[in-house]
Amino acid sequence: MLDLSFVRDNVPKIEDMLRHRGMNPDVVLKDFRTVDAQRRQAIQSAETLKAHRNRLSEEIATRKKSGQEATDLIAETKDMRLQIQELEKAAEEYDTRMSEVLVGIPNMPHETVPVGRGSEDNVEVRRWGNPPKFDFTPKPHWELGEHLGILDLERAAKLSGARFAVYWDAGARLERALANFMLDVHTREHGYTEVLPPYLVNSESMYGTGQLPKFASDSFRVPHGDKDLWLVPTAEVPVTNLYRDEMLDYSSLPISLTAYTACFRSEAGSYGKDVRGIIRQHQFQKVELVKFARPEDSYEQLEKLTHDAEEILQKLGLHYRVMVLSTADTSFSSAKTYDLEVWLPSQQLYREISSCSNFEAFQARRANIRFRREGKSKPGFVHTLNGSGLAVGRTWLAILENYQQPDGTVLVPEVLRPYMGNDRIVPRQR
Repeated sequence: MLDLSFVRDNVPKIEDMLRHRGMNPDVVLKDFRTVDAQRRQAIQSAETLKAHRNRLSEEIATRKKSGQEATDLIAETKDMRLQIQELEKAAEEYDTRMSEVLVGIPNMPHETVPVGRGSEDNVEVRRWGNPPKFDFTPKPHWELGEHLGILDLERAAKLSGARFAVYWDAGARLERALANFMLDVHTREHGYTEVLPPYLVNSESMYGTGQLPKFASDSFRVPHGDKDLWLVPTAEVPVTNLYRDEMLDYSSLPISLTAYTACFRSEAGSYGKDVRGIIRQHQFQKVELVKFARPEDSYEQLEKLTHDAEEILQKLGLHYRVMVLSTADTSFSSAKTYDLEVWLPSQQLYREISSCSNFEAFQARRANIRFRREGKSKPGFVHTLNGSGLAVGRTWLAILENYQQPDGTVLVPEVLRPYMGNDRIVPRQR
């Protein structure tokens, strides 16, 4: 969430930002200026009346002390009390309307984010490696998975419906191997502390990272007593909220955490997209990277976090590119995002496998995550960052497609062989 004072003082700038994000300022800001003016007027009028009432109270006390009549002043203070209550009630209603507007305003993109109208205006930053060359027509991962007997979408549909998957044998081991490999690299080489959070979180946690109220339809809600719980759409939610309503020690920053969790997304609005295979699932697993940084260091930390995610792809020998997202493609809470896109031979295109973002103080202000510099300085909000390190399912399918062989088997990348116990995935004995 943006600071109220910043929005108030920069309405034209906010309006330009909304246009650059492809949003209608009139719809998002609504009657912000009018409500803000009315709210401030109500508060000012109430304070003026309170000051006047205090003066009358002093006059009443003086009269009573000297034995004079004060009935008229007492009646006047009673009328003032009613007026003050009405003004304070109006101010509270204006506060509510202001809050509704503020939570709907996205983050301000960083000055280095390219202005654009959508994903077509994202800018390539760099590439690593080269696409594999085949002397045969490469198959898509769903055909490879079915041939090998390690990916079962039909039985998953029987269990849960569309957009779910069952992994068998080497398929399940490959998923587990990837998660363990990623966690080992991030904890042993990149300095992250591993966390295992709950998969269900409360509404306050979803609000803190920006999923609520705007993206409720994208998440799975679980009624629980008189409150709702939510299946985590990403480990970003529970891990970032670990420090909600806390004051962090400045000297402890940056804090770097990693977590492997299942992720649950309703994929609202994605009907007809990626219906084959496991590109877009209601449930998938992911290794998440989360950082809490000093404001002055957060963009340096964004580069480091992005490099940490890239190194997983490099160790796996997967060709990819890094894209900086344009204003219209940057997520609601993010100030700047890099997407890592892995090469898929069967489709001859790149697909997102990680998004690495700096949210600056946007999430921290919503979740009230603060820090205090040395001395008696005023507390400030930390900057939060996160990224996939990586999405395990998409890494799984990228390995199948990039390491497939003419006979339909799949070579296991060398760094995964100690985790898998073999160097090749062959058809499963059924």
